[in-house]
Formats: sequence, structure tokens, C-alpha cells
Amino acid sequence: MIYFLLVPLVLLVLYALSIYNKLQGLKVRIVQSIQEIGNQLKRQAELIPNLVEAAKGMMKQEKGIFEDLTNARKSISEAASSGDVDKMSKTAEVSSKLFGSFFALMESNPAIISSTVVQDLMANLRDSSDKLMYARRLLIELTTQYNTMLVTIPSSLIASLFGFKAEKGLSTPMEGEHVTVSSEETKTPRVSL
Repeated sequence: MIYFLLVPLVLLVLYALSIYNKLQGLKVRIVQSIQEIGNQLKRQAELIPNLVEAAKGMMKQEKGIFEDLTNARKSISEAASSGDVDKMSKTAEVSSKLFGSFFALMESNPAIISSTVVQDLMANLRDSSDKLMYARRLLIELTTQYNTMLVTIPSSLIASLFGFKAEKGLSTPMEGEHVTVSSEETKTPRVSL
């Protein structure tokens, strides 16, 4: 008779432990994802000066873009070392737009784009941007999965019992500029040297 009471209780405890372990595992993966975003931002910050120096030697007249890249490197370094997810996210968006303009400028100048040094640096920067995008996507996915477990039964019962709190993740406004695309944004960028 006692076995009929003990077996369901043991199964219930094992189930609660499995939910607890899954929540803990998701928290660890979220932290790792945030660290990966920081790592990729640091990598970009290290690549930018090399790319700037290689291109500067070939294109003296475009000083504005180099100043923007230098400022971007500084803000990337600050965001990466801050550990603040929102700051990292905003910096990644700004740098992504800047790199797009820079790549368009570089590609419009055959003398620069033919340099293997510049090509290698640009490939590394693109690779870093792709990895950053993947890390951001993973963070969004993990925080969504984790936060969903916190609000669905039965995992929400275990989460509240052990004091799990919702993770912030990357914040995106529900309305605003990112929802609409202007005709200006769809135009092909023009670069004149």
C-alpha cells in the first residue's frame, strides 16, 4: 500500500527536478549567448583598425567613413565590455548599417577591392557580422524558450517554487521605425568618390 503512494511521489519529484534542470540549463545557455555576442563585438573591434589602415593607404579622399569606423570601433569595444545586452544590440545594429555603407564604398572602388588584404579583412568582418547575427538570434530563441517555460503549466509552478525570474533578452519595440520600410531604405546606395 505504501508503494502506491511512494511511486507517484518519487515520479513527481523526478519530473520537478527535470524541469528545474531544464530551466537552469537554459539560463546557462542564455549567459553563454550573451558572452558570444560580446566576443563577436570584440572581434569586430579588432578587425576594424586593420581594415581602416589597409583602405586608408589606398583611398585618402574618404576621411569621413574612416572616422565613422573609428567611432564605431570605440562604441563596439565599450558595448562588448559593458555586458549590457541592450547596449550590445544597439551597437550591433549601428555597426551593421555602417559596415554596409563601407562595403558599398569599397566595392565601388576597384583599386581598393582588388587588394587581397582588404578582401580578407572584409571577409573576416562579414563573417563576424554573420556570427553576431546568429548569436543574437540564438539569444532571442533561448530567452523565448526560457520565458515560455516560466508562464506555462506545470513548469511555471516549479519556476515560481524555486524563484526563477524572466530573462530580458533583446528588447525590440512593438511599433516604430523597424516595422515599416521607407522608400529611402529600399534605394541602392550611391557612392561617389
